[in-house]
Amino acid sequence: MNQKRRCGLSFAQKTLLWQRWKDGESLSDIGRSLGKHAASIHAIVRPHGGIMSIARKRSTRVLTLAEREEISRGLHADVSMRQIAASLGRSPSTISREVARHGGLKTYRAALADARAWDNARRPKRCRLAVHPKLCRLVARKLRLKWAPQQIAGWLKQQYPDDETMQVSHETIYRSLFIQARGVLKAELMKHLRTRRMMRRSKKASAKGQPRGQIIDAVSIRERPAEAEDRAVPGHREGDLLTGSNNTHIATLVERQSRFTILVKVKGKDTESVVSALSKQVRKLPAELRRSVTWDRGMELAQHMQFTFATGVQVYFCDPQSPWQRGTNENTNGLLRQYFPKGTSWLATRKAI
Repeated sequence: MNQKRRCGLSFAQKTLLWQRWKDGESLSDIGRSLGKHAASIHAIVRPHGGIMSIARKRSTRVLTLAEREEISRGLHADVSMRQIAASLGRSPSTISREVARHGGLKTYRAALADARAWDNARRPKRCRLAVHPKLCRLVARKLRLKWAPQQIAGWLKQQYPDDETMQVSHETIYRSLFIQARGVLKAELMKHLRTRRMMRRSKKASAKGQPRGQIIDAVSIRERPAEAEDRAVPGHREGDLLTGSNNTHIATLVERQSRFTILVKVKGKDTESVVSALSKQVRKLPAELRRSVTWDRGMELAQHMQFTFATGVQVYFCDPQSPWQRGTNENTNGLLRQYFPKGTSWLATRKAI
């Protein structure tokens, strides 16, 4: 019987984990500091939607342990409840209910009463969306229309100014999406958020210092020769990596002048697998048709220098978030998706087409 794996973090380590997450550190950095894999950190953060739980605090209005000890000593000395209440500055009814709730005059014990009161105070309040189904349905409908939670909250306040049961804050909407344990808004609605974010990230979070997206010695597309730009000379290509189901991947190479396309099946999306497969296929081309390749900022071609050494083909990289700089390849990928929709497995595909 398979047992669920546990991350094995102590309370102090989990506290440190959440503090680092709040400070904007990445899952990988947090994992390294705690000696755990990033997936283990994600398994803790994700169910909470990336939102750190607020530590429980005693209300200043409730009886303290010291006051309960005074009550216990007073009962033991046969002091009346009114006298005990007066000495503590509390209402006699407060003392009476306290004693009746926790054992009575003869069996009241301060420590046990305090522990029981703390435990009984756990009353998880259901959020407004869970209590009012009509409001929940309306919010879900607006989310499907691509409305932001802030827009929904503002619109509800204008539409139902006198009905608080039909108003909800944008923070409640976000939390109901990110924390799926609430069972209010379905996870599929998160894809309608403009950021499509699956959990909350700290405002301090940054990719600075992380290897993600940083390609060593990358040559900018701005340095690509003019002959590639005007498509006057054949041999200049644009490339990308398409992902299918079952962790299968295929690389596309489109010649800019003729639009001739080569599909190269790769073992994985790691840079070694991609560079090896591309090098093998490009070397089969005539020398005059091996001039350059323009790629996006994907780390699958991080070892571009090895590719250039093996094939003699210079690699140029697009600017971040600029897919139009590889417009021919993007258009070709769109056509390919008509025949191989997202979710299609590339397992039955030949090594090269």
